[in-house]
Amino acid sequence: MSELTHRAPEYIRAIAPYQPGKPTSELARELNLDPAGIVKLASNENPLGMSPKARAAVEKALDELALYPDGNGFELKSKIASKFGVGLDQIVLGNGSNDVLELIARAFLQAGDSSVYSQYAFAVYPLAVQAVGATGIQVRAVDYGHDLVAMREAIRPDTKIVWIANPNNPTGTLARPGDLLEFLELCPPNVLVVLDEAYTEYLPAEKRSDSILWLKQFPNLVVVRTFSKAYGLAGLRVGFALARPEVADLLNRVRQPFNVNSLALAAATAALDDLDFLRETVAVNKAGMMQLVAAFQRLEVPFIQSHGNFIAFHVGDAQLMNRFMLERGVIVRPLGGYNLPNTLRVSIGTEAENARFIAVLEEALAG
Repeated sequence: MSELTHRAPEYIRAIAPYQPGKPTSELARELNLDPAGIVKLASNENPLGMSPKARAAVEKALDELALYPDGNGFELKSKIASKFGVGLDQIVLGNGSNDVLELIARAFLQAGDSSVYSQYAFAVYPLAVQAVGATGIQVRAVDYGHDLVAMREAIRPDTKIVWIANPNNPTGTLARPGDLLEFLELCPPNVLVVLDEAYTEYLPAEKRSDSILWLKQFPNLVVVRTFSKAYGLAGLRVGFALARPEVADLLNRVRQPFNVNSLALAAATAALDDLDFLRETVAVNKAGMMQLVAAFQRLEVPFIQSHGNFIAFHVGDAQLMNRFMLERGVIVRPLGGYNLPNTLRVSIGTEAENARFIAVLEEALAG
């Protein structure tokens, strides 16, 4: 290590960077495969693409790309405020929900503070905590999901943030609304609770939490959402947080002034109006989930019941299985980085993409 890099804080040098799903183009180069024949089921993307209304909005916005975007995102904020019944001063926009999560860590954590998250929770939580020099407290999971009682008990006097993913990525587990509400009621009011709901659109109404209504009752609650999953805008990178005005104000103070680009603003604003596309997305996901679950059960492959747009499943040698699938043009997500070395995660695709995955899985198990 050079003298220059040694000057960076030790907690920065110790970070293991987030590993995204392998892009189709990278696999095509590595194994000399035809990109058109590759099925990517690694990153929980929407197999239907983006909505027609969002696409039209992007095309319309192309003529203004020489201009800076609206740094306040007024039109998108107005649409969010109307849809969710919150004030404009309660909304924080981000370059994807990852950006919002990092804003929260930057605004509320520093060296000497601690932050609580669950084992097997989204990898960005510990990364965001470590990047500001704070200490992460990982709480052992129960059945691959959040143990909310143990997480509350893990809160220390120096704890400033608790992170909860619901549904959780990468395991797909879901905390019951009543358990979440009890957690908020018993959590110290000076500890921020970040409820990450990136996959909430896939939940049936009876399993959703009244998280946005809870903002009125709990000043320490922050709800985070994304347009990358059900809305199909992963490549444009846009997400948002909803919080009490005083919390949102702090997050906006550390937010870059143009952190959401013009195309993302236009697409997200239009996507919120495309209810037909959202319904189709949820229907395709439900059918695909049933298709994959039926295959896992038939093939006697153990899996974790999921409430998102993906399923984690267990195999004897995940590294070997992953390589087998890559060589046949199917990209799934190894979960070794989550200390699940024998587990892979597959995103729900179209019926044909799911069938391709199942066929390769059958071939691997037969061999």
